[in-house]
Amino acid sequence: MNILYDERIDGALPPVDKDALLKALREQVPELDILYREEELKPYECDGLSAYRTTPMLVLLPRDLEQVQAVLKLCHAHQVPVVARGAGTGLSGGALPLEKGVLLVMARFNQILHIDPAARTARVQPGVRNLAISQAAAPFGLYYAPDPSSQIACSIGGNVAENAGGVHCLKYGLTVHNVLKLEVLTIEGERLTLGSDALDSAGLDLLALFTGSEGLLGIITEVTVKLLPKPHVAKVLLASFDSVEKAGHAVAQIIAAGIIPAGLEMMDNLALRAAEDFVHAGYPVDAEAILLCELDGVEADVRDDCLRVRAVLEQAGASDVRQARDEAERVKFWAGRKAAFPAIGRLSPDYYCMDGTIPRRELPRVLKGIAELASEHHLRVANVFHAGDGNMHPLILFDANQPGELERTEALGGKILELCVKVGGSITGEHGVGREKINQMCAQFNSDELTVFHAVKAAFDAKGLLNPGKNIPTLHRCAEFGAMHVHGGQLPFPELERF
Repeated sequence: MNILYDERIDGALPPVDKDALLKALREQVPELDILYREEELKPYECDGLSAYRTTPMLVLLPRDLEQVQAVLKLCHAHQVPVVARGAGTGLSGGALPLEKGVLLVMARFNQILHIDPAARTARVQPGVRNLAISQAAAPFGLYYAPDPSSQIACSIGGNVAENAGGVHCLKYGLTVHNVLKLEVLTIEGERLTLGSDALDSAGLDLLALFTGSEGLLGIITEVTVKLLPKPHVAKVLLASFDSVEKAGHAVAQIIAAGIIPAGLEMMDNLALRAAEDFVHAGYPVDAEAILLCELDGVEADVRDDCLRVRAVLEQAGASDVRQARDEAERVKFWAGRKAAFPAIGRLSPDYYCMDGTIPRRELPRVLKGIAELASEHHLRVANVFHAGDGNMHPLILFDANQPGELERTEALGGKILELCVKVGGSITGEHGVGREKINQMCAQFNSDELTVFHAVKAAFDAKGLLNPGKNIPTLHRCAEFGAMHVHGGQLPFPELERF
């Protein structure tokens, strides 16, 4: 069975009469734009994880809240699965459509509704690009901190759905730490407000529950985010190492010294060479690994922290440490890191981007383990890390045209994620679980925990219509995968047991 796609998911869904559904949509939501021809549907057959593709039954492109409500109510009444999609930049198959479901594309909800510089907040629609928020807030001296590498294209609704991070999340947090309020619609079309404009709100923290829920609980229609003042100054140090293990130890030593950089990124030789050839960032291509350490704040503090970090890096075995000469070089250093993923695409016909998180102290051990696993599977791996918070992105290079390489790649990816769990980490840091990692959920969570996850899902979506087959595996699937011993348990929600 392939990890990324399981045909039984579509096979388990109730039959849907496409023509009847199309007729009902046209009658009940007459202004709704609907794509239904084969050539119109093909561009939506995958998200950023493109190894597997499924053509959706219909693609719906609503323009306003009332249309989304009407669609959800109709799909709930007719038991039609709904997969939400934003910009389609996700890397775990979270927006992979279903042949027997509709794809609800929220890209047209792309307006910045209000910026409040006094409260330091922005109220935006889910289709607004991540970078556009900072661009709109710039005249007020503010910006939005979470900055995924895809920030030029990814949407804030997708960021919330996956709890996206970025190179500066070490100091400023993930999406969950930077969102104040959500407006959402349930599968039944009911409007909910989660969180508030205040710094805290009474009751259970449903806002945090919804952030990272990957479209399983509801459809995001509006997001209120926190804005931060731009730092007075930011400086970047680039440190070269003759081994990835030394670079890994240096990360732990920086944090142990009581220094919290704005960003602390690591790239191995294969990744930095690719980025240098692509961007010409000025990276030392003879180094086995580099660290990028950004420090920001007021001038005096940043100057002192740069000196302290330089001393730590040199003591940790860095062969060279240099500071960006000016703002232009600082931007170029980061441009190389943020272009690492597309740069790797120049080295191989295909690559598979993993996403796991480990304790910082385990970086050297896990890097060594990844190298050993790659050798066993006869594949190359380029490593790019949000090293400061242990979020790693091994990029497995392969050629899907070569028989057996995709299967070996899937197997290697699974082993890497299971290694993350073994050392006390997680199978995801910011990409989500989606369809890609659903089997590895069985390695991280036991049957009681998964039953609780299904109970939460059922509380919001009792019929299991929102993004079915993603994120939460069934106990039967885990038993089949062989990662869990199920003690004769049955889920209390049989309608969710299909997937």
